Amino acid sequence: MIRVLLPRQRPSWQLVTPGVLLLCAFAVPAAMLLTGQGEPAFNAVDTTWQAYSFTLHSPFWDSVNAILNWAGYAGILAFHVVLAIALLVWQRPMAAVFAATSGITALALTQLAKAAVGRDRPQGARVLTDTGSYPSGHVSATTAFLVVLVILIGRWWMKLLAAIGVIAMMVSRTYLSAHWLSDVLGGACLAAGVVLLLWWRFRDICIKENAEADGKTIWAARALQRRQAAERAE
Repeated sequence: MIRVLLPRQRPSWQLVTPGVLLLCAFAVPAAMLLTGQGEPAFNAVDTTWQAYSFTLHSPFWDSVNAILNWAGYAGILAFHVVLAIALLVWQRPMAAVFAATSGITALALTQLAKAAVGRDRPQGARVLTDTGSYPSGHVSATTAFLVVLVILIGRWWMKLLAAIGVIAMMVSRTYLSAHWLSDVLGGACLAAGVVLLLWWRFRDICIKENAEADGKTIWAARALQRRQAAERAE
């Protein structure tokens, strides 16, 4: 039976150190935006990238990014719920708590930061947006969900898919003029840092839980029980 989930044991420093560094990478631009006078030091990079994004516009990419606009927020929230329910069905309640806590915490901190920083969005947004540009909520939610999958699935191909997914969402938000480049980078750093630090606290119990479940899905376990019952009946 191929294990669906295979979370791996990592030394604490491999989680805490990158987690803290990622949160610092989010917090430093936030502090610069809060305390700086006029435009932030990285504004030139933001405006240059924004100008380049305008050159990419086409009907095809407009359609693709309209889908990403939905998937990156409402879609990701639905995916978080489905993942938590699936983990409960697979008899991994603590993994479900970890996944749900990661999504809720990343979302709450993102909204708090938006309100605190109060950065204006780029002009000419091609989608409806709320107030507060830093950090990107779409990128934060997407990153949190995908990093949770990377941790729980524990395979290299999931890392590749997660990297592609996060980068696609980052490019999409700037393509749609919904965020500056620094906004999407900040959202990714915030969510990834939060998930890594939460996994540091949930790691041992989730790995033990997965081992006790023997990595099998609930329907595989039931099928095994039926086979064993049939063999005993014979």
